[in-house]
Amino acid sequence: MADLNKVMILGNVGRDPEIRYTAQGNELTTFTVAANRNYRKPDGEWGQETEWFNIVTWGELARRMAQNLQKGDRVYVEGRLQTRSWEGPDGQRRYRTEVIAERVLPQGRRQPQPAAPNLEPVPDADTDITDPEDLPFD
Repeated sequence: MADLNKVMILGNVGRDPEIRYTAQGNELTTFTVAANRNYRKPDGEWGQETEWFNIVTWGELARRMAQNLQKGDRVYVEGRLQTRSWEGPDGQRRYRTEVIAERVLPQGRRQPQPAAPNLEPVPDADTDITDPEDLPFD
């Protein structure tokens, strides 16, 4: 039986895609995607957890993502998990798990949140009238 390494994520872009080039001149774009999971707590209240994914795209897909995606966009990502390791400046081994995207489908721009309504008190209509005789009708 064959192995399977497949990831599907639907979430929001966490930072604008950053395009870079390898020493060989290959294009790659990196960005993050946040996916929320709602769950019910033992006390019956609802909670939410956010999982962050590091996304890497290559070649033509990298170019398109750098041009068309921005922070806050809703996006569907399909790909595979890959963990790379390197030695840090302190000599410690570092690891980073990334989604190597094979397919990225924008799902639309995040709608800006409306400004909070002006909640200053408005005087009642009858507060300026002290005498009913001042009313402009009979």
